[in-house]
Amino acid sequence: MKDTKVRWLQDLRRFVTLKSQFILSGNTKDLQLIKNDFNGFSWHRLENAIDIELKSLGYTEVIYYNPLEGFEIPFFTGNAEEKKVLFDQLNIPLGSPSSYNNLETFNSVLQSIVNHKDNPIALIVDFASQLLMNPENLVKAEHDTFSLANVLSQTTNTRPHGTPPSPFYNTVIWIVDKEGDLPDWMVVNNPKIRHIPIEKPDHIVRRRLVDTLIQSFSKKEEVEVDKIVTDFVNETEGLLLLDLVAIIELTRAESIPITHIADAVRRYKVGVTEDPWINIDREKIVQGETFIKTRVKGQDHSVQHIMDIVKRAITGVGSSKRNSRPRGVVFLAGPTGVGKTELAKTLTSLLFGDENAYIRFDMSEFTAEHSDQRLLGAPPGYIGYNVGGELTNAVREKPFSVLLFDEIEKAHPRILDKFLQILDDGVLTSGRGDKVYFSETLIIFTSNLGIYKKTATGGRVAHTSYEDPFEVIQEKIKYEIENYFKFELNRPELLNRIGDNIIVFDYIRLDVGELIFNMMLENHLKAIQKQLDITLDLNHTVKNSLKALALKDLSNGGRGIRNKIEYHFITPISRSLFSLDPLPKDVLKATTITVDNTGTTITLQKQ
Repeated sequence: MKDTKVRWLQDLRRFVTLKSQFILSGNTKDLQLIKNDFNGFSWHRLENAIDIELKSLGYTEVIYYNPLEGFEIPFFTGNAEEKKVLFDQLNIPLGSPSSYNNLETFNSVLQSIVNHKDNPIALIVDFASQLLMNPENLVKAEHDTFSLANVLSQTTNTRPHGTPPSPFYNTVIWIVDKEGDLPDWMVVNNPKIRHIPIEKPDHIVRRRLVDTLIQSFSKKEEVEVDKIVTDFVNETEGLLLLDLVAIIELTRAESIPITHIADAVRRYKVGVTEDPWINIDREKIVQGETFIKTRVKGQDHSVQHIMDIVKRAITGVGSSKRNSRPRGVVFLAGPTGVGKTELAKTLTSLLFGDENAYIRFDMSEFTAEHSDQRLLGAPPGYIGYNVGGELTNAVREKPFSVLLFDEIEKAHPRILDKFLQILDDGVLTSGRGDKVYFSETLIIFTSNLGIYKKTATGGRVAHTSYEDPFEVIQEKIKYEIENYFKFELNRPELLNRIGDNIIVFDYIRLDVGELIFNMMLENHLKAIQKQLDITLDLNHTVKNSLKALALKDLSNGGRGIRNKIEYHFITPISRSLFSLDPLPKDVLKATTITVDNTGTTITLQKQ
C-alpha cells in the first residue's frame, strides 16, 4: 500500500533510529496533514504532527521548547503529578519565566533529555533560529550551548525499547527558518544530524485539505464539488495550507458563492475586493482602437494587436489556473519616436482614465549587476532592507496597473531573470520575503533592438532605414530580437514567455508625419490661445513652411517632429509674443517666417 505520508514525515520515520538529532526547515509554520482513524486526513500544527508520528513509533513523551514560553509537554499522556515527576527528572523549572531565555537552564534540560534512561522521549526546539543573534559570530553562551548539542549528537547511543526491542535515541529536533541558521561547524558533515526540508504542499496535499473544507459548502449549495475542488487546487499553486483555510474563511465572511472561489483566491492574493478588469467599461474597449489612434498615428497594426491583448485580459480567455501570470504581456519594438511609449500612455488612459497611472521604469538605470535590489529590495542585513523595492512596492500598492519597462535591453541580465519569474509564475518575492503578485498587471516592454546591429569590429551600423518597406523592417527587427535573447543573453526562455506578442512599429512615413505635425501644431496653438486669452492664426505660407521644416527628416519619428516644432515655432513665436505684448482678446496672425543661420523668425501682426 502506498505511503500517504508527506515526504518529510517519511524521512523522519526512516532516519529516527539512525540519527540522534534533526533539523527541520522550510515550510515549518504551515499546517501538516495526518491521516486519521476514519480513513481521512486531519490538519495539525507541526509540533503536533511530530508528536503523533514519534508516539506511533514508540516514544512516550515529546517535550516542546520555544524561547518565549520555555519548556512544556503539550500532549502529555499522564496526570499532573506524573508530569511534575518527569519535569524534576529532566531539570525543567516550573513557573519560572526568568529561565525561558536562560541558555544555562536550556543546556541542563537538553543534557537531561538526551541522557534520559527510561522510555524514549524527544525534544522539539522551536524558533531555534532566534536562539542566536548571528550564527557566524556566536557569543560565549551561544557557543557553549551548541558545542554541547554537537557533542551530545555524536556521543549519545541508541537504547533498546519495546517488544520486540527496537533501537531508540532520545531525539532532538531543531526547527529553523533555514538550514544555515545553526552553526555550520555543528551541522555540516555531522553524521548524527539529519537535515529534513519541509516542502510547500503539492496539489495532492492541497486537494486532501480542500476535499474536507469544501464539504460544508456543498451541503448548502447544489454544486459540482469535484470541479470546484480541482479549480481551487489549481488556482492555489504555491500557497500554504494555512492560506487555503484563510481563503475558505474569507469566502464565508464575504458571502462569496463557492462557485466563485477564484474570486476569493484573487481577493486573498492581491487584496482587491472587486475585479477591476471585469468592471472596465465595455463601451470604452469597443471604442478603444479609435481612441488610441487619435494619439498614436500610423501604427494601426500595433493598436489592433494590443487591443486584442486587452480584450483577452478582460475576458480571461486562455489564462492558466495553475499560476498568477500577468493579464497580458507585450513587447513593443521599432525605431525611436514612433509611438511606443505613447501607446503605453494612451492605453493606460483608456483603462484608468489617467495616462499617468502607469508605472514606468527606465531600464537604462538598471545596468549594474546588483541593481535588482532597487526593484525587489535589499536582502536582510543590507542597507535599505526596510525600504523595500521600487517594483514590488509599486505593485503591492497598485496591483491593478500597467507596468512599462522602457528600453528593456539595457537592463542587466540578472534583472531579466526576474522577469522570467513574473511572466511564468506571476509572483516575485521581495527582499523582505513578502510575495508580490502580478496577476492583475498588464506588462509592456519597449526596445530599440534591431534598429542597429554590431559590426565585426564592435561598432554599430544602421540595420534598418526609413526607405525600407515595413515588411522588411519587421522581419529584420524580429530576427535581431531573437538573436539577442538566444545568443547574446543566452535566455531563449524569456523570449518564449513573450511569445507572439512582439509588436514592431514602422517608421513615421510622410503622410503619417503630416498628421502628427497637424496634431502637435494645433495643440500648441490652443495652449497659447488659452494661456494668453488671445486668438492666434497662421497664414498658409507660414504653416506650409513649418511643415516642410518639421518633416524634412523623419528618421527620429514623432519626437523629431516635436523637436523641430519647438525650435522653429515655439521659440520664435514666444519671442514675437514677448515683443508684441498682446492684450487679452487680441487677434494675431503670423504672416511671415524666415530661417537663417541665427535661427527662425516669425512675424506677428495684430488684426
